[in-house]
Amino acid sequence: MDQLLYSAEVVLNGLMTGVMYALVALGFVLIFKASGVFNYAQGVMCLFAALTLVGIMNGQVPFAPLLSAITGNRIGTFGFTVPAALAVLLTAVVMVGLAWLINMLILRHLVNQAPIILFMATIGLAYFLEGLGDVMWGADVKVLDVGIPQGISESVEAWTHAVFGYGFFIDRLDIVAAVVATLLVAALVMFSQYTRQGRAMRAVADDHQAALSVGISLRFIWVLVWSIAGFVALVAGIMWGAKSGVQFSLSLIALKALPVLMLGGFTSIPGAIVGGLIIGVGEKLFEFWVGQLVGGATETWFAYVLALVFLVFRPQGLFGERIIERV
Repeated sequence: MDQLLYSAEVVLNGLMTGVMYALVALGFVLIFKASGVFNYAQGVMCLFAALTLVGIMNGQVPFAPLLSAITGNRIGTFGFTVPAALAVLLTAVVMVGLAWLINMLILRHLVNQAPIILFMATIGLAYFLEGLGDVMWGADVKVLDVGIPQGISESVEAWTHAVFGYGFFIDRLDIVAAVVATLLVAALVMFSQYTRQGRAMRAVADDHQAALSVGISLRFIWVLVWSIAGFVALVAGIMWGAKSGVQFSLSLIALKALPVLMLGGFTSIPGAIVGGLIIGVGEKLFEFWVGQLVGGATETWFAYVLALVFLVFRPQGLFGERIIERV
């Protein structure tokens, strides 16, 4: 019985971890769904959003290390701090401005180019944003505190102990992330299905030229999509930054989002959530049941093996659209 209850706890923690993966995967899905571009820079956008948020909250002068080197004077902060809510709002404005710049300087010059060209452009964008974040805010590890409760949820532990005789240890941050992800997915699905801009996004995804012929502005749609993806990156950056600190390894969470996309499908918003939950639960259970038999550390590779199996038998993922081309 204890083993069963412990397995249930592992499943719950896996679900919470899967939600965190899914938050990153959502940004990939949004951009790919609307433009057919696989945005390699999505993970770095999460990092850049988190760095910007911490910098604004701490009142840090942008490009302070560079300005200090140029002027010879030590430049650090403005001498004040910014409330978390206002800092989040200002960071969202920065991410929208970043989306506009990406469209103006990169995307509008690559309309109707081959997908590999657009993909290579996002690789260059990823390295540029990583360097820009380093120069603007510094490379030291930063603490992100926006008021999200952390630590083991005592209420969940007490309730499960009263019901099952065994207290489940669930991080309060993970619970908040699950609630936020649910609301975010619901809002994105509603926007995509029931608003004029959402329908225009789907039209652009189907055929750029046809969308242009009926008066849809490709430039506006791409700015809109990248702005939404930037906001999603901000949410993911907040959750991951609060959980593990804002550091440059944060950009590597995009790699963990890839198996999520392969399972859920590159064009499905709900699929990103379902894929994240499957990966989160799968890697935790596999580590719990099999990891001790093979020396551990299975969480680093289990998701990719599972994704490989899906690619062989169902390459479009669980919710992706199956594309059949006549040759």
